Amino acid sequence: MLLAHPAVLNDLLEQYETLHALHAENGSPAVRQRTADVAYTLSVSTGTRDVHVALVAARHQLPGARPQDDSLLTAG
Repeated sequence: MLLAHPAVLNDLLEQYETLHALHAENGSPAVRQRTADVAYTLSVSTGTRDVHVALVAARHQLPGARPQDDSLLTAG
């Protein structure tokens, strides 16, 4: 499987987190669509089918990730 460049993954993670926060405050159709688009791209980039799994996988593919990171224990 091809892996996404860490800079791409980091950018996608930042976008998702920002959009997720905006969605919580202002669930406009544009924000919901962009969040869905970024979630899909994260899933494709990590070879997963669920955004929560994609978030964990992306975080673990970034430089400096450690096997003992607790991100595997959270739902994202």
